[in-house]
Amino acid sequence: MKHINHEQQSIVATLVPEEDRPKFLPRHFGKHMLTVENALYAQFANLCPTYTGGYWHFYDLSNGGCYLAPSRKTYPLVHADNFFEATVSGDAAGIIVSLFTFSHVSFRLEDDPFGPRIAQYFHLLRDFAANHPEAGLIDRAID
Repeated sequence: MKHINHEQQSIVATLVPEEDRPKFLPRHFGKHMLTVENALYAQFANLCPTYTGGYWHFYDLSNGGCYLAPSRKTYPLVHADNFFEATVSGDAAGIIVSLFTFSHVSFRLEDDPFGPRIAQYFHLLRDFAANHPEAGLIDRAID
């Protein structure tokens, strides 16, 4: 894992090229890659009532983080626990569901040596989301 520079001005997301996709999940999540992936898709099905599956983009962040985002242009999201309901871009939807998933999985793995790494992914992605064009919606969704 890279050293975290919280004072870095601009965190950049880079789409993982097709040929590197098979290495993305193992590189970031190791033996827990299926746990993270399955939790993410299940969480998204709960947040997006119209979700029926589809292609996902993988992103690496310049601060060492990552996230996954569904490929459609927009998604209607509903999070009844915090009264959030809005249509967001696929990118924002991916950030939201990745944040939820990283948080949830980090607590599930808190007794595993990998748990703190998943928690770190949450913080790295939250740092990136703070400057996203839909930062306000992302904050409302995860609040």
